Amino acid sequence: MKSKAKIAIIQFPGSNTERETHMACHRVGLNPVEFLWNESTKILSEFDGYIIVGGFSYEDRSRAGVIAALDPIMDQVKIEAAAGKPVLGICNGAQILVESGLVPGLENHRLGVALTDNKRVRGGHVVGVGYYNTWANLQMSVSPTRCAFTRHLKSRDFITIPLAHGEGRFIIPDELLKKMIINDQAVYRYCDDSGDVVDEFPTNPNGSTYNLAAVCNSQGNVMAMMPHPERTKSGDVIFFSMKEFIEKGNPATDHKLSYCNPRYKMREHTASPGATEWFINMIITDNEAVSVNSALTRLGYDVAVSRQSYWEISTSGNRDETLRKIDASGELYNSNKEFISETVSNKNTASFLVCHKEDVRGRAKFESLRGRFEIHSLTKLKYGVIWNVSINSGNFNTVLKKILNTHILYNPLSHECYRIN
Repeated sequence: MKSKAKIAIIQFPGSNTERETHMACHRVGLNPVEFLWNESTKILSEFDGYIIVGGFSYEDRSRAGVIAALDPIMDQVKIEAAAGKPVLGICNGAQILVESGLVPGLENHRLGVALTDNKRVRGGHVVGVGYYNTWANLQMSVSPTRCAFTRHLKSRDFITIPLAHGEGRFIIPDELLKKMIINDQAVYRYCDDSGDVVDEFPTNPNGSTYNLAAVCNSQGNVMAMMPHPERTKSGDVIFFSMKEFIEKGNPATDHKLSYCNPRYKMREHTASPGATEWFINMIITDNEAVSVNSALTRLGYDVAVSRQSYWEISTSGNRDETLRKIDASGELYNSNKEFISETVSNKNTASFLVCHKEDVRGRAKFESLRGRFEIHSLTKLKYGVIWNVSINSGNFNTVLKKILNTHILYNPLSHECYRIN
């Protein structure tokens, strides 16, 4: 029987799974309605629930989900979530919920979770990084009534659904994770065909902390889920649960979650002794920098943003010969559209080096250069991104602090950020 429950299928530029999400809603009797990011946010209050679909909002520029999380529509989604309505973020939608602070639900929507680059490690070696798609088993690991999206499963039941993402690895500080586990917010976990949770690839397909595939907020009405339940009938239990939750009057729980984030202290950048630094510029237009610049402009900041890739290369023996071999390999940059340059040094410009706390990309390139290219004189490799932010008007330090507080350049849970003089 078709429900009267009207679900907003929220799409951003780059979303691409709205059709499958519509089909899943129709299969369980929900009434899905397409809702674009730039429509009037006032209309959102007319809906009974919300699904932020998967895809690549703003082409995952800067990092997946962060630019969409800063769009005005998300302010209204926060209001609707606070009213107890169910909100499901699938894949890129999960990344948006995490970056907006809706999950895990800390006070004032502070960041508590990061979704970052996949890490596929087996036997101590990197067997893959970046985008990955497969079928995965998800064990429902909480009480059926704990969350809006668990009501049609029993604890320890598992479903098999597809996943397809490049930045799906959950990272949560240990202290907060313990509280979330006690609080039953670790909703779905990757498991094997026997239902056992094994923290190794391929059972854990992206290296997520605690094998996490989906987590909810403290009240249980908002869930960030990386795999795609909408792409198979096996995932319909998620949408049936959402429907039942709405029909029962949005029975959110009274759970609370408190956690005091340590204050992040930015350090000055200093390269390792004897290391060579490569600052890589693009010959063509850097659309990633353009998108970040546009997002900050929409937020009212008069800025100019540019971006560089960064490699810190440590070697033994003949350094020049080693660097020549690395350059010739083409592993660290594409000479058809990139070139080795210098740091940016302009008036009213601040430069920040952003590095993953776990440098999976640097590790993979290191193993490739030493193994595939046999450059054994390479002893260490570190990757990062440099953001150069020029402040065109306003008090330099005040504007810069506000921009950093948007977290558009880095997530302090998954990244280190260094100031470059």
